[in-house]
Amino acid sequence: MIHHLKGKLVEKNPTYLIIECGGVGYFVNISLHTFSNLTDAENINLYTHLQVKEDSHTIFGFSQKSEREIFRLLISVSGIGSSTARTMLSSLSPAQIRDAIAGGDVATIQSVKGIGVKTAQRVILDLRDKVLKVYDIDEVSIGSSNTKKDEALSALEVLGFPRRQAEKVVDKVLLQDHTQSVEEILKLSLKNL
Repeated sequence: MIHHLKGKLVEKNPTYLIIECGGVGYFVNISLHTFSNLTDAENINLYTHLQVKEDSHTIFGFSQKSEREIFRLLISVSGIGSSTARTMLSSLSPAQIRDAIAGGDVATIQSVKGIGVKTAQRVILDLRDKVLKVYDIDEVSIGSSNTKKDEALSALEVLGFPRRQAEKVVDKVLLQDHTQSVEEILKLSLKNL
């Protein structure tokens, strides 16, 4: 198993990268989340997942360990392949997926192109207990965290920030500490907008 790749970034595209490590160029599939997190630095470090099939070896790269963990959880669900998991991570941040699974939010998961109601329900049913255990989330904090997020997003929209941009920043703030008050979330978000 290849744990990570550290090397020279040769080519960067929204769906893949080519990284040169020790004279070998590796083709690495990535999500849009990873693409947006990577700078154009010459040397990069990616956490990887190697998928071995009869006819191919495919490497998936992630800018953060948390994204790789969510990817591995998603592909463990029957009916979710690596390309569907990558599409989910391109549409939603790892924190959004984690919170949607933990909170039983079918609508958020279903908002990903190609995911129907039954698949979204299966993802939640199969992964909810694992996500609650792995991320040490108690069910009470899920509801309050989502309420605080909604309040913070509403306030940022009133201030004139686009919802999509505000949501990315608020998710990053909540990923660091989901116990903060709405005021603290707003202060930290405004610093990063």
